Amino acid sequence: MASITYTKAIPLADPADVVVVGGGPAGIAAAIAAARRGSRVVLLERNGYLGGNLTAGLVGPCMTSYSLDGQTQLIRGVFDEMVRRMEEVGGALHPSQTTAGDPYSGFIVYGHDKVTPFEPEAAKLIANRMCLEAGVEIRFHVVVVDAVVEDETVVGVVYADKEGLHQQPAAVVIDCSADGDVAAFAGNGFGYGRELDGQVQPMTMFFRVTGVNDAVVEQYVDNHPEEPRVYSEIIDRAREAGTFPVPRRMVGMYKSLQPGVWRINATRLHGLNGTVAADVTRGEIEGREQAVALLAFMREHFPGFENAELLDTASTVGIRETRRIDGLYELTLEDLQTGRHFDDVIALCAYPVDIHDPTGAGGGVAPSWATANEYEIPYRSLVPKDRKGLLVAGRCISASHEAMSAIRVMPPAFAMGEAAGAAAALAVRSGVDPRDLPVNELQRSLLEQGAYLGAAFETVDA
Repeated sequence: MASITYTKAIPLADPADVVVVGGGPAGIAAAIAAARRGSRVVLLERNGYLGGNLTAGLVGPCMTSYSLDGQTQLIRGVFDEMVRRMEEVGGALHPSQTTAGDPYSGFIVYGHDKVTPFEPEAAKLIANRMCLEAGVEIRFHVVVVDAVVEDETVVGVVYADKEGLHQQPAAVVIDCSADGDVAAFAGNGFGYGRELDGQVQPMTMFFRVTGVNDAVVEQYVDNHPEEPRVYSEIIDRAREAGTFPVPRRMVGMYKSLQPGVWRINATRLHGLNGTVAADVTRGEIEGREQAVALLAFMREHFPGFENAELLDTASTVGIRETRRIDGLYELTLEDLQTGRHFDDVIALCAYPVDIHDPTGAGGGVAPSWATANEYEIPYRSLVPKDRKGLLVAGRCISASHEAMSAIRVMPPAFAMGEAAGAAAALAVRSGVDPRDLPVNELQRSLLEQGAYLGAAFETVDA
């Protein structure tokens, strides 16, 4: 591609203690955690609202925040507070009120005990309130286009908005872009795709339908206990006949809090790179076409969907996998399967391995790759190997393709973001780089703010 050298003086904003790039689940938690610990926090978000996949992606429900057996709530802190505040405005159901195999879980049992149904508008409202109450400076309609690096240390970012380009200095930057954008701009190494062939999981355009007869759907499930997923026999027959409209074996469908409204996770978009704008554009165009085709199929073939209508499609296509940074430690599938303990644990999770086939129709949660009842995420996986002044939270942390497929969902993103935000604020206060922060200080601070780090920490005097 041809190139030119473009030179222009750009405005320099007042330095912030912590800059958070991306206002999704990880970014929300990171910004709140840092601000509550006294840092001046600037949160940069490309949309006109917070939430990321909670809102723009229409992804829901939040997958489990509990141990795999449903007995222990692992992800608490900012996540739990936000859920309870959404409950107060009628926009969520606390996960303790849901069970595996219920309509909110999509009738799925394995890995789906204690999911969190919520309404996207409630997420927008409560995320705003919690950030503003903590003192976070929110800047919407902002796209980060570069990192500013001095002596291998990230000292700020360059962003574009309606007024042009700006530089935002920071003592610490937290990359919650989901794609590791800041880390990549800064020159930190990263991995991409599975080891076999470099392919990543397919994208999905979530959509919602209204006018569904909830009772008929639930009766169908009761009458077909042998089906591995709802309507799977209908889908199998259509696939054999070549009439199922998307390259996917099953339809994920989740009851919302509104009667007759269901979230549909069924479109499948292979071979697209979520860090390439042309591919994301193609995914959003093709994803909406698939949504329309699926709804027509569902109306004709799914009992209870005869009068269903399209309520909306997501504002952005759902991207499961892109970059995974090279960090101080790469989380592995074996770590998740053995429940390995890390001295620098900053979060516990239990969502199973969930790999959607990068080239085929199958995939999803895999009991054959069973993880431990609960597993840990170490702080080192949030710390880039090649650059200082930077932390990363969300699905782009340092993890293998397989491990990432388990920790990529929204509750773990909240937990990782809260840890990154706390670490950034403590590092600024102590005048050290985040990689040099004593981890016991970080763990103590997380415990003080209601995080859960395992049974061994419950007796620790925070």
